[in-house]
Order: sequence, then C-alpha cells, then structure tokens
Amino acid sequence: MKYDIIIANGHYFDGSMPSDDAAALGPVRHLGIVNGKVAAVSAEPLMPGESTRVIDASGRWVCPGFIEAHSHYDAEIIAAPELAESVRHGVTTVMTGICSISMVCAEPEDCSDLFTRVEAVPRAQVLPLLNKLKRWRSPTEFRNFFENHPLGPNLAPFIGHSDIRVRAMGLERAVSGVVPTEEEMRTMEQLLEEALDAGFAGLSTMTTKLDRMDGDRAWAKPLPSTYAHWREYRRLHAILRRRGRVLQSAPDAVGKINIVAFFLSAMGWFRKALKMSLLTVLDLKSMPNLYFLGPLGGWFANTVLRANLRWQFLPSPFIIYAYGLDFNSFGELADARILRDIKNPEDMYAEAAKPEFRAILRRNMKSMLSAGLWHREFADAWVVECPDASLVGKNFAEIARERQRDPIDTFLDLALEYRERLRWGVQFAGERVHVMRKLCRNRQVHIGFADSGAHLKNLASYNFPLCMLKYVRDAELEGKPFMSIGHAIHRLTGELADWYGVEAGHIRVGDRADVVVVNPEGLGPEVFDMHDAEFPAFQMTRLVNRNDNAVDAVLINGKLAYDRDHGYAEDLGKATGYGQFLPARPDAEDARGLHLAGKPAH
Repeated sequence: MKYDIIIANGHYFDGSMPSDDAAALGPVRHLGIVNGKVAAVSAEPLMPGESTRVIDASGRWVCPGFIEAHSHYDAEIIAAPELAESVRHGVTTVMTGICSISMVCAEPEDCSDLFTRVEAVPRAQVLPLLNKLKRWRSPTEFRNFFENHPLGPNLAPFIGHSDIRVRAMGLERAVSGVVPTEEEMRTMEQLLEEALDAGFAGLSTMTTKLDRMDGDRAWAKPLPSTYAHWREYRRLHAILRRRGRVLQSAPDAVGKINIVAFFLSAMGWFRKALKMSLLTVLDLKSMPNLYFLGPLGGWFANTVLRANLRWQFLPSPFIIYAYGLDFNSFGELADARILRDIKNPEDMYAEAAKPEFRAILRRNMKSMLSAGLWHREFADAWVVECPDASLVGKNFAEIARERQRDPIDTFLDLALEYRERLRWGVQFAGERVHVMRKLCRNRQVHIGFADSGAHLKNLASYNFPLCMLKYVRDAELEGKPFMSIGHAIHRLTGELADWYGVEAGHIRVGDRADVVVVNPEGLGPEVFDMHDAEFPAFQMTRLVNRNDNAVDAVLINGKLAYDRDHGYAEDLGKATGYGQFLPARPDAEDARGLHLAGKPAH
C-alpha cells in the first residue's frame, strides 16, 4: 500500500476507554494514512513509498485530535478559519454556537450585538466582517457556507436560542420581556428543526443574566434567551428529546435555584432522557464545595432521575486578566454593577471617582447573599502591568499595606490613576491540584470547556488538553496515579465524540485521520504560562497559553496541519481539505429512545 503519511514507533491510543492499569502506556504501533483515513495500525514497521512522509513518534503518544466542546470561535472561524492557537495544541474539532449565541439566523448587526460584548471580542472588527461575509440566514445556508470554507479544525455547531429568538421576534422585542406569539414560537421551532436536519449538534440556551449585550439598540441588556419563560424552553427541549440531540445551557449563576428545573427537564422517567451539557463545575475559590456538590447533583440526576447530564469542566487554572475597571465580574455585584452598564469609559471612571461609589463597592464586595464566580478579594489579585513598575507582581493587599490603605481603596486609586494601563490578574478557580485531579476523573463531567475565541485579552485556555495530560502525567511521576494516560486521552477525544454523536475522537482503521503526536517530556510547568500573541485577523494581541514543546505534529483529515519544526502548513486556513463540517447523529440508544441512566462517561 502506498501511504501518504506514516507515523512510526509511537505509543498508540485510539480514543477508546482502555482497560489496562493506571501506569500502562499504549502499545507501540505504526500508523499508515491514505486519502485522509487511517489505513493501517500495525505492530510491525510499515514500508514507506517514495513520496511517503514519515513522522518518527518514538517516545511520543499518538492519539486522536482533541475536541473542544465549548468554544466561542463563531467570529474567528469566519475571519481566520485556521484557528491557529487551537491547532498548535492538538485541537482538531471545535463546537460553536454555545451559550445561546450563534451567528446563523439573525442579521449581521444582531449577531454582533449578541456576541461581541458578552464574549469580549472587538465589535469594530466583528461587525464589518459579518456585514461583508454573512450571506446566510438559515442553518442550511450556514452549513453550505462552511462546507466550502477553508476550515482548519472540524466544525460541529450548535444553534443558539438567542439567535433564533431574535430572528423570530426582532432584537428589541426579544429583550423586552414579552411572551412570544404562537407564530414566533413556531418560527423558533422550525429553525431548530432545520438546524437539526442540517446536522447541528443541538440547541444552546442561557438563563444567567450576568452577561450584557453590545450595540446601540439593547446596550447592557441580558441575552434574549434569558427572557424566555420555562414553557418556551420546554417546547424547544421536546424537539431535542425526540431527536436525540443535546441541550447546552447554564443555570442561573446567582440564584442557582433553577438547577432543579434543568434536572427535571433532563429526567428520563417514563420518557426519553434529554441529553444535557451544563456550565459548569469548577474548583471555585468563591464556592469551595461546588466541586463536590455539582458532581453529586449530576450523579443524582443520572442515577435517580435517569437523566443523561454532564457538567462541563476546564482542566486548568482559571485565571482572568483585567484592565482598570473593565472587569466582567463587576456585573455580579448589585449596585456596583453600574460600572458594567455605563457605555462611555469616561462616564464609567467618573462614576467610580464619586466618594459614595467606594462605599457601594465595599458593601457589595462584602455581601454574602449571592456568591458568584468571583471570590471578591482584591487581596487575592495582583498587578500584571503598570506604569509604576515597582507594583508589578504585588497583590493589592501588599500595595495597600505599603500605602496604609484598604485593598479596595488601593485598587480604585490605581484604577482611576492608570485606567486601562493597569493590567491585573485574579485566579477564580483551579488552585487545588488534588481537587483538579478528582474532577478530571469524575464521570459526571466532560472535559472540553475552554472558551477559545472569546475574552481575547482576558482568558487563555487554548491548550486545555495539554493541561489535563499534565495533571495525569505529574501524578504518575509522583507515584500517585489517578487515571491512565489512555483514560485521559479518551476523555479528551472518544468520550466527547461518542456522546455528542460526531465522527471524531478515534483513530482506528477506517477512521478519519485527525491525529496528534504528543511529546510527554514537553508537559512541564510552562503548560500553564500565559503570553501575549499577535492576532492579525482582529488587529490586536490576545492572551494565550502556549507551550510548543508538547505537540510534535497535528494532522487534520490526513493532512499535516502543524509540526513543531516547520510550523503551520502554508495552505492551512486558505484551502479546503483540512477540517470539515461534522454533522451530528443520534447514537443508537438515543435513536431507540432509551436513556443512559447511571452509565459511566466512558
């Protein structure tokens, strides 16, 4: 056989759940790739032809391309479809249209207003891009566009509830609080049905009102999906349940009580269970027991209620960078939320300079009535950049002691003096390594939440699969293994692909050749380092986790998209033949109307 590419001598993991013990590596195998497919997996060396490219994977892990099940690449995949930051870290399939926001059915300006402020992506770049290129207004037209678009990774999209709600009701009406008419409701149902016909993975909704919209027509309004009554959700859920597709959503981050409604919607007693993927389980500093309560609730839903529910989990430290007073989590505060609602930065800083605002902020920071994602401790936030270089690396409590001031006053003093030139960081979650290891293994969570393509200057989790593998390898090196490498790779690949029903996550003979060659020696401390990287597509720099020692090569559809020595393929993001639109399919059990009650994630 004339192979296009041979990957030789690597420890082979096909994406399935292994049965071997925690310390075992995959067997040494040789992969032969022909016409984008895995044509051979051999214990014996394969014979290359004259034009065969041979990748020596000695000492490396050869595994399926990783899957990001929660990205916000909706704009970037149009402007820069190579999605370079994800590809270089081994991600070969991304899911978009998350958190009720997709760019499918609504008009360009509507899509921009839904997306840019919520996901902290520049409207000045996104709106002209959509006005120029968005010619689709239906899920079918969306699929047709992306089947001819030069994708880097594969695309498996969701349809967003806010998107179809705006298309059915108009933007202003969709955020007015009125109940949709029967005609508007039927329009939403028809758009959802068409999306599922076109192969979309499911529907995404949103119930937390912390995120606010952009533009002039609905500035600072919560997303349209948050205005829906539960009966509207139920009608859309019924379509997903019947067709075996996925609901992606988020319970109310402040009140949290509507988690009960989600569990009851997912329930599989006397009916087919609704597949449900929820945000999120994290080891939050603000709620240190959440890492236990979330999975416990998932176990109850899946075992007692016969649901098919998974929490999304980020397997890396959750660190946010902010600039002056531009900090999204001020939206969690009651009266101090005004900073997020003021559009003009000059007016925002003028408001913060008022003496009475300090008392408001202090009262809100100390309120324990509604815990959010942020732990509200400036003593646990540090200066990353500042014109006064003596402050860099210090937290606000240290600076406050030097100035004999309160940390809250110290933060406001510095923010008012330096504005956006004050860059500061805060870690929300992921500080306790032993807890992160427990969550990496927990059957009630899915690995694959990273928010790539959003919060470009604030959040960097593009290499989340490598962070997961580092947790596993470090434990193994310490003599305290908690899961095998093969199990970890399964969680990042085949487990997600099989649950979502997309053709990815495996590299058995006959599978599409989306392959990553990982160098385990590159999984060092630098995996968690944060850097600024140029992002020409949006004429800006963005924050990234980037460690190039861990990934030797990335193949997408049998084509070498990236290798560490030579960088990206010249035609990546310019020519078709790499990533594909991956239509979702209901799995066999869903097609028969059965539930997956209590079954392990693997």
